[in-house]
Amino acid sequence: MNAIQFPLSRVTIAFIFGILVAHFSNLDFIWATLLIATSFVTFCLTYFWTQKQFIQNNLFGFATYFFSFCLGFYSLTTHFSSNQKDNYLNQIRSIELPHQVEIVLREKLKSTVYYDRYIGLVNKIDHSNCSGKIIVNFKKNSTRNNLQIGTTLGVISTIIPHKPPLNPNQFDYGKYLSTKSILAQTYVEDSEFKIQPILVKDLFYYSDAIRSKILVGLQEAHFNSVELNVLAALILGQQQDISKDIVLDYQKAGAVHILSVSGLHVGFIVLFLGFILKYLPKTKWVNYFKLAFILVSLWAFAFIAGLSPSVIRSVTMFSFVAIGLHLKRKTNMFHTLLVSLLLILLFEPSFLFDVGFQLSYLALFFILWLQPLLGSIWEPKYKITQYFWDILTVSFAAQIGTLPISIYYFHQFPGLFFITNLVIIPFLSIIMALGLLLMILLLLNLAPFFLVRIVEKSIAFMNFIIQKIAAFDQMVFTEIPFNILMVVSLYLLVIAAVIYFKQPSFRQMVYVCAGVVLIQASFFYTKWRIHNENELIVFNINKSTLFAERKGNKVYLFKDSGTSLYNTIQPYLTANFAKVVKENTVPNLMYISNKKIVVIDSAGTYPKNVNPDILVMRQSPKINLNRVLKTCRPKLIIADASNFKSYSSLWKSTCIKEKIPFQNTYEKGFYKLE
Repeated sequence: MNAIQFPLSRVTIAFIFGILVAHFSNLDFIWATLLIATSFVTFCLTYFWTQKQFIQNNLFGFATYFFSFCLGFYSLTTHFSSNQKDNYLNQIRSIELPHQVEIVLREKLKSTVYYDRYIGLVNKIDHSNCSGKIIVNFKKNSTRNNLQIGTTLGVISTIIPHKPPLNPNQFDYGKYLSTKSILAQTYVEDSEFKIQPILVKDLFYYSDAIRSKILVGLQEAHFNSVELNVLAALILGQQQDISKDIVLDYQKAGAVHILSVSGLHVGFIVLFLGFILKYLPKTKWVNYFKLAFILVSLWAFAFIAGLSPSVIRSVTMFSFVAIGLHLKRKTNMFHTLLVSLLLILLFEPSFLFDVGFQLSYLALFFILWLQPLLGSIWEPKYKITQYFWDILTVSFAAQIGTLPISIYYFHQFPGLFFITNLVIIPFLSIIMALGLLLMILLLLNLAPFFLVRIVEKSIAFMNFIIQKIAAFDQMVFTEIPFNILMVVSLYLLVIAAVIYFKQPSFRQMVYVCAGVVLIQASFFYTKWRIHNENELIVFNINKSTLFAERKGNKVYLFKDSGTSLYNTIQPYLTANFAKVVKENTVPNLMYISNKKIVVIDSAGTYPKNVNPDILVMRQSPKINLNRVLKTCRPKLIIADASNFKSYSSLWKSTCIKEKIPFQNTYEKGFYKLE
């Protein structure tokens, strides 16, 4: 049976469309309430009406899908933190003034060069009860030990809401945090917080205590620090201390997902437990015991791994998969997958926009849907060849399912992913099994020395293999331009192709051809649109200047000599399918899109007989802006981040008095002239 024909599939799709519409529209709680009320009344009326009809029609089905759509819209609207009256952002007086905040530490994040970072829950702000998550950045201090999860702090500091990226097409970290219901950050010195006597001993506290005991036990067993950090990531969900070099090697080898607890790790646990329990008698009550044991084990693993949203998500998904395997009907696998998807989104609709969530469900869906087709291409005679053939087909099914969206988000593709999976997955299964056993024994203070060494050497060998595969840099394809239109087109083509190979027919071939035409059309439309675009970007770069004039896919850079700006300009080039054709120093006069642009640098000179449309200030010129304005009368003034902040503030005040628009890239980010 085609998965899309399941009624639950259509209900879930309608629910997801509701979430998407709520996300891309103005989230209005009143309109959401009216919609859900109207759709519910319509659903009830059509249900009772159709019960009295001898010949059924599609009216009740449409009402059901409409109700599901409105439920998705309502769910995201009500879960969106800024719509909640008790959220701390709705209670702060000013983002520039300090506030008295009571925060309970919930999760330790990866530290930066200057700060130790935690996720905290805000209980009070200025003595008023409130709620919401916040990132707390503690300035590093060698005299202060790591703070314990569950610690309650009294903080006096400013609350800083997330800002959009200051340069075009850069990763929007604030948006990423918002999908996790974290809407702001605060930065505190040692003198700005005080530890309260209250220690919140909830599930997160005990989970952290168990992880800490395990890590201390491994350290006392002289577990090598590099391998210890990898093991902590694999099983405990702790990625804070993994070195950048290790992460980079795993990225190049196409195995970076191994370093974060995900569906892959939880799936290994399900298979491992199933392998152990398969020797028990196959009776009705024993089967129920097996299912219960697997579910309890999965949630115990989630508890040990820190109960982070990604871990809970993966465990929930595979809990339903385990139920589907218990029912032993193939169609139920798709049903249970959809039930888990709908249930998770019902409680946390913002997960739909989480990259890990999208990749997990796409990978699992394509494994269930496509792997049997790939596996039927060849039937090995021996179990060992069948084992590696299954690994290869599962890897290709998951990679095909996640390829479009992976390229869209990360703009790269590891060409040796199949070799990595063939070699690493057997080792990973051994490491997961032995690692879990080791951690259980550590909690019981019974860990044998030989088991510690076996796990340590296994991880070291896995890292060695990853490093060797990552050495083939030429097989890592980076900076691949891809937009959302191409993602949709490619998915339609992949789906049409899989359906055709499963059930070949003339109609299915027409769909495949239509998919090919669609992806070509999306590519040519993108090229045509870019070819007809002309724009100037004034970038925001601390203590430096960068202009980019783009004519179609050709970019002309104007920058300070000797400055390397690859990390700043590359996301812009990739997103616009463009390349740099020429680099120049910054001129004092430019003509772009019929606009005259005068640039005043540290020399303070400028043409007196030109009335520019835009005046750009850079390198802190020592000028009398009032005199310049009387001479030039520009329509807009821009100050980039190469200027002193005090100078930019003074210029801003002058422009306000003269009623001339002023933009400081340090405050508002890059400026685009089209």
